[in-house]
Amino acid sequence: MNAPMMIYKVLRPAEWSELHERGESAGAPVDRSDGFVHFSTAEQLPETLSKHFAGATGLILLACEANDLGDDLKWEPSRGGALFPHLYRALSMRDVQWHTDLPLEGGRHVLPEELE
Repeated sequence: MNAPMMIYKVLRPAEWSELHERGESAGAPVDRSDGFVHFSTAEQLPETLSKHFAGATGLILLACEANDLGDDLKWEPSRGGALFPHLYRALSMRDVQWHTDLPLEGGRHVLPEELE
């Protein structure tokens, strides 16, 4: 089995509320239209935030253990051919190892210390 690896999902407040209240979510509108839930690795996260969430407030960062997502998680090429984790099922609160707010300071989202 592969070594443990955390992957990350950024949610807007309404998306987080849906996941938290219903226990599962198909993700953001882009996830629903693409047919999978987009995740990022720790290395990919800063670019994901700047490209898709620039200036957004109230964001929540979720951490999930990649191995726990099983065969529903596929690593597929995206930006510049880099492999990104995509979840081909609804995201469940049971999948979330931890979550935290992503404050916006000076126009940049502040990541938890362990991800910087």
